[in-house]
Amino acid sequence: MTRMIRLIASDIDGTLIPYGGTALPERLFPLIERLHDEKGILFCPASGRQYHSLRRLFAPVADRIGFLCENGTVVFGPGAEDSAPVLSKTVIERGEALALAEAILAVPGCEVMISGANMVYVCGESPAFAHELREHLGNLVTPVSRPADVTEEIIKISAYCEAGAAVPERALRDAWGERFHVAVSGPPWLDLTPADKGTGLRGLCNALNIPLSAVMAFGDNWNDLAMLEKAGFPVLMESAPPELLARFPLHCADVCAVLEMLLER
Repeated sequence: MTRMIRLIASDIDGTLIPYGGTALPERLFPLIERLHDEKGILFCPASGRQYHSLRRLFAPVADRIGFLCENGTVVFGPGAEDSAPVLSKTVIERGEALALAEAILAVPGCEVMISGANMVYVCGESPAFAHELREHLGNLVTPVSRPADVTEEIIKISAYCEAGAAVPERALRDAWGERFHVAVSGPPWLDLTPADKGTGLRGLCNALNIPLSAVMAFGDNWNDLAMLEKAGFPVLMESAPPELLARFPLHCADVCAVLEMLLER
C-alpha cells in the first residue's frame, strides 16, 4: 500500500486533535518528515481552519507540507507563509455572501465569521468571540461593524452557536443548502462554502499531478465526506457518526499509529 500513496490529507479537529484540544501530538511532526524523506509522501492538513492558524499549528513542518484550508475553498502548496503558492481558490459572489452573513446574524444565539483567503472577519456585540478565534484557533481576525464592511473576496461563511450547530443548521439549510455546501465542522460550528474538501483535494492533486487514487485521507465528520469519497484510501476515525462508519471499511483510533505503520512497510 505504501508504494501506492503519494499524498496524505487529514482533517484536524476530531481527527488529529480531540474536540476542545489545542495542540497536535508531538510525535506527528517527525512522522510527517520521515514520510516525505523516506517515502516521498506529502502531508496536507485539510480543515475548516484558516491558513495562518494551520501554519501555526504545524509550525515545525509548515514549509514542507500543503494546506487545504477553509474546508477546501483555498489550497496552498509547500513553502514559506509569504511565498507559498495558492493552488486553488473558490469565491462566493459578494451579494450572496453578504445576504447569508446577515441571515446568520438573524438566528438567535449565533455569531458569524466571514473568511477571506487568510483573514477572518467578525461582527456583532461579542468581543469574546474574536478573542476566542485569536487565542484558541490562532486566526488572523479583523472586527467589522457589519458584513458589508468586508472588502476582500469572501470564500467561506460560518455560523458559531454555543448551543450547538444544529441550531443554525435548522434555520439555514432549507434556505441556503441548494447554493452552498453546508457542513457541521465541530460541535458549535456550521460552515457554508462554495466548495468542499473534495473540491480542495482535487485542486491540490491537479496542481501537483498526483492521482486521487494515490491519496490517503483521514476524517471524522460530515464535512470530510467529499474528501473521503475522492481519496483512494479513505480512513474514518472510530469516533465518527455511525452512518459515516458504515460507508467506509477502514477505521482507526489514532492517525499517528497508521502513519507509523506506513513507515514500517
